[in-house]
Amino acid sequence: MEDLGTALRRWRDRLSPLDVGLSARAGRRAAGLRREELADLAGLSVDYVVRLEQGRATNPSAQVVAALCRALQLDPAERDHAHRLAGLLPPADGVVSDHVPAGIQRMVARLREFPVGVFSADWRLLSWTPSWAALIGDPSGLAEEQRSLVRAVFTGVPARLSRWPVRHADPGMPAALVADLRTALADHPRDRRLAGLVEELRRDSAEFSRLWDTGAVGRHVSARKTIEHPDVGDVTCDCDVLTAPGSDVRLVVYTAPAGSVDEEKLEFLRVTRGQRGVAASTPGPARPARS
Repeated sequence: MEDLGTALRRWRDRLSPLDVGLSARAGRRAAGLRREELADLAGLSVDYVVRLEQGRATNPSAQVVAALCRALQLDPAERDHAHRLAGLLPPADGVVSDHVPAGIQRMVARLREFPVGVFSADWRLLSWTPSWAALIGDPSGLAEEQRSLVRAVFTGVPARLSRWPVRHADPGMPAALVADLRTALADHPRDRRLAGLVEELRRDSAEFSRLWDTGAVGRHVSARKTIEHPDVGDVTCDCDVLTAPGSDVRLVVYTAPAGSVDEEKLEFLRVTRGQRGVAASTPGPARPARS
């Protein structure tokens, strides 16, 4: 009978480094991912991945298994199989999924020059490109519950995702975000995390509570923002939200017009800050506590 360690090795061996944004250098002996590469993508220690594959770590948490599933780009059936092999129940229907489909991960890996963040339906940041960390600030030091765009907008520190101020040109952005969250709650009626987030924000933010009481529904799709970056000054970008049919995740992409000063600033940040070894140097999943 197959165990979790055997399945992890099989899935790791079949995944091309190119699909996760790594270069396949000449002379590389491993056709798939190395253990240390998987560990980095999943936010785990290499020793823990080794113990999982050898069957010496037998009780991984649901958070750890979910991170491994995202890093290995498993499809939903494989994700559920991994949970069962770990002795866990697969993610239930009617709740917000943090699973990032393989196609989305491959696309993000190839969009490294753009600031791209991948969010779940409740606007929790799941992964990001190095250019995102260069523009917004590296979010890897934040706890998972702090990587919430909604908390960042309505409660600020310590939940803010940006390391420096961001000005929203569209005054309707907070209302659009609340309407989107209401739609997500209707789509995921059994999700306790989402319901708890709404309850928390209604209690802690008068603005959120007022907007929620309007009953508006809809999708947050675009905005224009100015990032007050400490290295290059103000950077004004179009911020577009892209969705994939059949998936919960949203891609938030920052761009600037070709040939503009803002595009030059984005390129400067990509080349300089993007090569400083930011923690999210490959577009991996939200990082669980190391085990």
